[in-house]
Amino acid sequence: MKLRLLKLTLFVVLINFNYAYANEDQIELKPGFGRDVVMANCVMCHSLDMIQINSTFMKKDKWEATVNKMRKVMGAPIQDEDVAVIVRYLTQNYGIE
Repeated sequence: MKLRLLKLTLFVVLINFNYAYANEDQIELKPGFGRDVVMANCVMCHSLDMIQINSTFMKKDKWEATVNKMRKVMGAPIQDEDVAVIVRYLTQNYGIE
């Protein structure tokens, strides 16, 4: 009986997860220089909506600090040469300056 209940519970959870995921809108980043670098690096760890959520208050220095935090604190494998490209893209397309 317990195994049957466990299977049923797992089934319901999986169905609800698939339904929620299927109804999620696809987030697209704005076109621009560096978009491919942002896509290649940022989506490894989080969804693209994090960029849009933070874009309402981020200036260049905050984007730079965030990218560096992702590298140094969170361990994101972003190459040194990609940092400036990412910061430039985020500032130009999602910054408040």
